[in-house]
Amino acid sequence: MGIIMYLVDFIINIDKHLIDIIQIFDLWSYAILFLIIFVETGMVIFPFLPGDSLLFASGAFAAAGAFNIVLLIFVFFTAAVLGDTVNYHIGKMCGRSISPESLIGRVINKDKLEKAELFFNKHGGKTIVIARFIPFIRTFAPFVAGASRMNYRYFIAYNIGGAAIWVLVCTIAGYLFGNLPIVQKNFSAFLLGIIFVSLLPALIGYLKSKFNQLKSTH
Repeated sequence: MGIIMYLVDFIINIDKHLIDIIQIFDLWSYAILFLIIFVETGMVIFPFLPGDSLLFASGAFAAAGAFNIVLLIFVFFTAAVLGDTVNYHIGKMCGRSISPESLIGRVINKDKLEKAELFFNKHGGKTIVIARFIPFIRTFAPFVAGASRMNYRYFIAYNIGGAAIWVLVCTIAGYLFGNLPIVQKNFSAFLLGIIFVSLLPALIGYLKSKFNQLKSTH
């Protein structure tokens, strides 16, 4: 429970925690940011780490001179590409052997993997790119892509393209707008807003599926 509360506090007050990270680690702060994005995108069991909000907040700090914006974008981009690549290979190696009783197994079962394989073969590139902007889905998408044996050359091309779009949009948005007075005064609220907006597609999709299930039973 303590870890969960810390993560919630870290996400909500990420600007304050970034100040601590910069003051304690100085140039090593880039390595800390790299690890957070790498783990969030590369380890399927850590989908709750900050992604969009961290990119936005870091961009705002870069505008204030705490980070070099070019180096920051390079660090985030590299972490995002490597994270998805590792996640893909983890899914390819053990995605089909996961116990149905495990947490991942309950979310990703054999039937879903078979459906995912057909879906990725048809819409794979679009899925990988769009998933970058949706928390949780961002972490599961490359894992499912690997487990469903999506063509790797096809995957890596959209992995790189999706990472570039995601990092540039979120980081540059923070760089351009993060230090506006209205944003500065309500920074935590803006970060929560970013998280809420990024979760909307998944929430709408879930509600639609539940609605369709209800219709089919009547």
